[in-house]
Amino acid sequence: MKVLIADTFEEVGLEALRANGFEVDFQPGLGADALAAAVTAADPEVLVVRGTQVPAAVFTAGPRLQLVVRAGAGYDSIDVKAASAEGVSVANCPGKNAIAVAELAWGLILACDRRIPDQTAELRAGRWNKKEYSAARGLHGTTLGVVGLGPIALAVIERAHAFGMSVVAWSRSLSAERAEELGVAAADSLLDLAARSDVVSVHVAATADTRRLIGRAFVDAMRPGAVFINTSRGSVVDEEALRHGIETKGLRAGLDVFDGEPKAGTGELAGQLARHARVYGTHHVGASTDQAQTAIALEAVRIIEQFRATGVALHCVNRALKSPATCLLTVRHRNRPGVLAHVFQVLSEAGINVEEMENVIYEGAQAACARIQLDTSPSPGDLDRIRASCTETLGVDLTRIGS
Repeated sequence: MKVLIADTFEEVGLEALRANGFEVDFQPGLGADALAAAVTAADPEVLVVRGTQVPAAVFTAGPRLQLVVRAGAGYDSIDVKAASAEGVSVANCPGKNAIAVAELAWGLILACDRRIPDQTAELRAGRWNKKEYSAARGLHGTTLGVVGLGPIALAVIERAHAFGMSVVAWSRSLSAERAEELGVAAADSLLDLAARSDVVSVHVAATADTRRLIGRAFVDAMRPGAVFINTSRGSVVDEEALRHGIETKGLRAGLDVFDGEPKAGTGELAGQLARHARVYGTHHVGASTDQAQTAIALEAVRIIEQFRATGVALHCVNRALKSPATCLLTVRHRNRPGVLAHVFQVLSEAGINVEEMENVIYEGAQAACARIQLDTSPSPGDLDRIRASCTETLGVDLTRIGS
């Protein structure tokens, strides 16, 4: 199996792939514009990227491409819709960068509270200004509000408790039982969280549902002088609303991500938010530690190995959560050639589409059970043909499923 790696990738991951018999084409300098041509030339089954954009053209460029692995957590840099249309699995490596991002989030929290970058800049300019920086609120005994409850958020919460902070959290899936288990208070809503927090840290994926999740209403509900941290994605925040809050409510912000940030490693950053004196920014480097990149590389290798062995993409992000199937056809049969071909022939002649299926082989490999999800129900006559026309069929059953 051939793997095209179109980004920087840890040597330990390259060595692991080669040691396991994969053909590795390592082209770390590829950009989005050159990627489709590289896929056409290399014709890989697997593509691995980190920050490189994967546009729609990539998914029609290589006829053998079956899997794209994002060596990281977020996958908004990949045209997932185009991948799905071409039957290409997209997988990510969730949780492997959680500690690295959480550490940066806490660095930004501390920078906002103690104005560390400002102090450093003054000292480097030869100015001693202890009077200006002697006043800071401090974190112990204050409240941290956490938006989202993925692996990064959990790592942030763990560290908040070590700082002696109370934690209030919001997630659509947060139950009272889970909140108690984590030692956090569950916010009734995003606005409730904003109103209760001295520091807010955002940890949600970039989706259509989370675009501008943090808007004017949220900022207006925040406490005067509160700290706002975003290490997720820039699209989650309405930057103009945040700027308004900074200027009218004395908020401070620690931001690792910005809306419209350059996709390449260097470039010009549009917008004025990062230039604001009360904003402490970093260059979308939350996951950029040696520890995190090693863990991500090894997880990417595990995904690729599992895909070769089973055809299953671990952490697949574009598998349909619910198929349009209306019924389940269960066929118990002898484990012989042609049995399922006969079943599919009957279904094809009836104009019935197979949505999903699995064929379970029983111990000894003498018999199997095919569970076939269909878009419409076969007629009694179709079922009789399946039962009667093949002597290797042991049993046929039809069950309604779906809504």
